[in-house]
Amino acid sequence: MAMRKKYLKEFKLDAISLVSDQGYTRIEAARSLGINANMLGRWVKEHQADDG
Repeated sequence: MAMRKKYLKEFKLDAISLVSDQGYTRIEAARSLGINANMLGRWVKEHQADDG
């Protein structure tokens, strides 16, 4: 069984910032960070739910 990679909260917030503040698409931001776009989309949705 493959182990899941853990990401620091700061990394997640920086990734979310690329999408929400700097105008990157999820795909562009995910590609530049080397992560899955669906995972980044989930982080963005969770962050928006926490703020709201």
